[in-house]
Amino acid sequence: MLARCGLGVGSLALTALLADEGRLCGRDNTPLDPKKLTGKAKSLILLFMGGGPSQVDTFDPKPLLSKLNGQSVPEEIARGIPKVARAPLTGLLGSPYTFKKYGQSGLPVSDLFPHVGACADDICVIRSCRHDSPIHAPAEYIATTGSAIGDRPSVGAWLHYGLGSETRDLPGYVVMKAGDTGRPAAWSNGFLPARHQGIVCGAAGVPNVAMPAGVSSRARAAQLDLLGELNRRHAAGHPGDTGLDARVRSFELAARMQIAAPEAFDLARELPATKQLYGLDDEDTAEFGGLCLIARRLVERGVRIVQLRHGGWDAHESLKKNHTPQARQTDKPIAGLLQDLKRTELLDSTLVVWGGEFGRTPTAENPGSPSPGRNHSPSGYSVWFAGGGVKGGQAIGATDEVGYAAVERPVSPHDLHATLLHAFGIDQHALYYVHDNRKELVTVNGGEVIAGVFK
Repeated sequence: MLARCGLGVGSLALTALLADEGRLCGRDNTPLDPKKLTGKAKSLILLFMGGGPSQVDTFDPKPLLSKLNGQSVPEEIARGIPKVARAPLTGLLGSPYTFKKYGQSGLPVSDLFPHVGACADDICVIRSCRHDSPIHAPAEYIATTGSAIGDRPSVGAWLHYGLGSETRDLPGYVVMKAGDTGRPAAWSNGFLPARHQGIVCGAAGVPNVAMPAGVSSRARAAQLDLLGELNRRHAAGHPGDTGLDARVRSFELAARMQIAAPEAFDLARELPATKQLYGLDDEDTAEFGGLCLIARRLVERGVRIVQLRHGGWDAHESLKKNHTPQARQTDKPIAGLLQDLKRTELLDSTLVVWGGEFGRTPTAENPGSPSPGRNHSPSGYSVWFAGGGVKGGQAIGATDEVGYAAVERPVSPHDLHATLLHAFGIDQHALYYVHDNRKELVTVNGGEVIAGVFK
């Protein structure tokens, strides 16, 4: 055993050198060459608002909704609402929030998001997103994987598979959550090799990455070399088990992260003005602001995909009591992220996407209560893009006059994913994986790139 493991250190070193020079062959190869892609985006930050933010209270103003407060949906509008979202059609609820035009573009944004509104000229709002599931879990799976079942790769896993990472010392796909939010399928590798799944981290960094007390770097290297060789020999007898391959890689990555990760997650190195920009000096915004600042630091260090999750937008009761604090916790941090990416000249190469699993009905839930909420509505909701070559200061598509369903340029999650890939210069049909003898695409059966999103 010792004789067989003797060449382990040299093998690892050679592998690292070849990988850095782009000469490594076999399973490490990604199907696309990032250097040959013409898209401006090099990394992705996905801001997922779990629970379903209301489109008519955030980025899709509906003056008629306020005028018809308490009334039923007009019949001419009701006829165009898909059956999945047709109940209820009575008791319209005007938005308690006001909209203001921001920037040179005059893009209207609700007073829930004054700080994001100040970045309006960098944002492209897609107001006509739609799908068919009004249930949280399948809707979240559709939004992040393209399928309601939750057995497919997340869009982040696809990107990691297609492009790899620009850093060897940190995970290429990082997931961070404000609170207990999200379902693992939303960052899963699905049928892709296991190494492409998202790695869940916290504000303190990667869990359990610190070197154990009394263990030297030299001793740890020897341990990992022996363990790696044994794992590789075991994996050779179990071809096709990507979990074993991922295990080997995870140990090697963990060793490198013990040096790189503490620095990447150390916000003490940031200037006080930068911390204030993200709201770290405010109890309400400190948690999500810290994650947004870490996201910028990770992208800066070559991490390909960062998924930031903020849950709690499920406003069945008391819309204001729900949406007002949720927006307060995220508004300044998100604006700070956009401004900081712009200041550090990373915005052009970083695609930022904001949205939830669906929107909410313009009608009231519990209309007789003193503080009604809104129910789930997948038939028309808003998502916005920024950075990565996006043409900001515009809204694309439209819902009907009360905001119930997409009526102009409807956009499916597959279209959103095709558009996301396009930002990287990736043709959706060029990124595929053969699974069960089927050529699987990110967009399942195909999507349409949304015209007009990019400059």
